Amino acid sequence: MMKVTSFILFATLLIMGCSQNKSLGSKVKEPFSGNKYESNDRYFRGVGKGESKDQNISESKADLQAKKELAQQMSTNIKAVTDQYLSETEVNKASEINDKFESLIREVTNTPLADIRKIGQEQFIKEDTYTTYVAYEIHKKDMFRYLKKQAKLNKQLNESERKKIEEILEEEIKKAEKLDE
Repeated sequence: MMKVTSFILFATLLIMGCSQNKSLGSKVKEPFSGNKYESNDRYFRGVGKGESKDQNISESKADLQAKKELAQQMSTNIKAVTDQYLSETEVNKASEINDKFESLIREVTNTPLADIRKIGQEQFIKEDTYTTYVAYEIHKKDMFRYLKKQAKLNKQLNESERKKIEEILEEEIKKAEKLDE
C-alpha cells in the first residue's frame, strides 16, 4: 500500500512539473547572449536591447541599457575589491575611504566611460517596430587606469585617501595585466 501511494505521489509531482514548464513558453535566444558577451576577469561587458517605432530611439535605448549594465558591474566589482582591501589592511577611517571611493566611481560612471568598445550591434524591424541589440566591453585594466587618473585629479580627496585608492587600483591593474601576458 505504501509503495502504491508513493508511486501515485511521484507520478502526480512529475506530471505537475512537466505541465509547468510548458506554460513558460519557448525559450528565446537573443543576439549577444553567451560567454562571449559576459563579463570575465579581463573585461566588463554589457548588452542592451531597445524597442521603438523610431529607429534612432531604439538604438538609444539599447545603448543606454548596455552602458547602465556596464556601470553597475564596475561599481559592484570596485565595491567588492575595496571592501576586501580595507578589511585585509587595518586602515583607520576605512568607511570614509570606502565612501570617497564610491563617490569617485559614481563620478566616473556619470561621465563617458573610458575606452568603451562596441563589440556588436544588430537591428530588426517587425511590422513598424525597431528592435536594436548592442554589446559593449571595457578592458578592466584600462578602466582601472582611468579611475586612478581621476583619483589623482579629484580635489575632494585628501592625500591619504588618494594614496589608498591608488594602491587598490594599482593592485587591480597588476591583476588585469597578468591576464594579458
